[in-house]
Amino acid sequence: MSKLVFIYITNESIVEAKKIAKHLLKKRMIGCANIFPISSMYWWKGEIVEGDEFVLIIKTTQENAEEVREVVTKIHPFDTPCIIKIDVDPNEKYLKWIESELK
Repeated sequence: MSKLVFIYITNESIVEAKKIAKHLLKKRMIGCANIFPISSMYWWKGEIVEGDEFVLIIKTTQENAEEVREVVTKIHPFDTPCIIKIDVDPNEKYLKWIESELK
């Protein structure tokens, strides 16, 4: 059985987050995506920046994680996109469903 991972990706707009999610879903690289509005604060070019963003949490297997990261890096509009893999411990039925939806 595979290991489930979440990949956390910040986006400048809901449009961009949906674009990335749909791209990955159509390629069957992920089984599910969630999008949340967030307020971010971070250092950028020597200044503290505040802004509204959208976090995209995608669900896939450990086996697909690196390919997903590579694809997102290519299509993401940020110079330095936040793409963070998080190991999770799902219930077995949910993991089987995710696995059944992937290539």
